[in-house]
Amino acid sequence: MSFTTILGIMVGLGLFIGSIFISTDNYLVFISLSSALMVVGGTLAATFIAYEARYVLLALKLIFKIFRAPQMGRGQLTGEVGRVVKWGYLLQKKGINALEQEAERVGKDEPFLGWAMEVVITGYNGDEVAEMLHNAIDNAFSRNLVPVAILKSMAAAAPAFGMIGTLVGLVIMLDKMADDPTSLGAGLAIALITTLYGIVAARFFFMPAASKIQQREEIMRFRNYLIAEGLIMLADRKGPRAIQDRMNSFLDPAIHFNIDKSAK
Repeated sequence: MSFTTILGIMVGLGLFIGSIFISTDNYLVFISLSSALMVVGGTLAATFIAYEARYVLLALKLIFKIFRAPQMGRGQLTGEVGRVVKWGYLLQKKGINALEQEAERVGKDEPFLGWAMEVVITGYNGDEVAEMLHNAIDNAFSRNLVPVAILKSMAAAAPAFGMIGTLVGLVIMLDKMADDPTSLGAGLAIALITTLYGIVAARFFFMPAASKIQQREEIMRFRNYLIAEGLIMLADRKGPRAIQDRMNSFLDPAIHFNIDKSAK
């Protein structure tokens, strides 16, 4: 995670928590274990009912991964162009055998890319390679968005269970009111905490996590399409400079790959 992102989170949370400290000196009123358990428990139960368990566990695991550095960034796209251009030179100078060796090496770390290179090596023409790679990219993207849908569902469920918790708290409070009417205010405050927890869980955790995961998957899909364009041209036996120009057409001019500069 970049320094700017960490700083933004710290400033935002500081302002949010600071507003609470300014408003009251009774900070413990915002802590309620029973309210937290009701929101978390209800949300998890509803989600496991709605989705297969392995996808739910994957979505929960991905929440923690959003704090890591992304796999693919803007600057790395230039390197992806350079990599495919290098393969173009290999194919030109050493033939298909050199590309096969490269595919074996790449496939160990990046299965999709290794498979995509094998498709090119097999001898399909550009149109056939394009169809297969685009199908693979689109289907992988759809699969990878399943955790996003689950997290958005959890974001919708958390406030609902917060309201349920508030209603449960009100029922308990009203039941006890005849014995101790003076406890009405404190009981109402605790009841409302559950709604607060539900909204905070939805807007601070589930929705931001879903948005970050979707953004990263969209970046990876773009990167895969970018590489696919280069491999399609490899299948049609286009030269390295033609591959460079085609792939650069997808990128911001500020991050274009330049064969001439890289050769120096």
